[in-house]
Amino acid sequence: MYDIFEQLLQKYGVTAYKVSKETGVTQSTLSDWKRGRSTPKTDNMKKIADYFGVTVDYLMTGEETKDTTPEVSRIETLAAHFEGEELSEEEMEEIMNYVEFVKSRRNK
Repeated sequence: MYDIFEQLLQKYGVTAYKVSKETGVTQSTLSDWKRGRSTPKTDNMKKIADYFGVTVDYLMTGEETKDTTPEVSRIETLAAHFEGEELSEEEMEEIMNYVEFVKSRRNK
């Protein structure tokens, strides 16, 4: 993830310090990521992804997801609010299924 973060810094000509100040992600947090001392929390990854206008998936893998529907975007936003907790792909799918269930009840 940090390698992609560095690529984005270079691409946009900004410093980690500036990103830190504008996103609220501390410099020590960025330093810990760089050194492999910690893994990014979902909410911090979302802040950085939003800053650069990319998805969290892109920040993690360097590749855009193929499914960028509004539903997926909303689920990623929802997931970002589970501070410090990563959701598995299965949990994300379960949330998406629940969203569909709730929407289907609305139409009855």
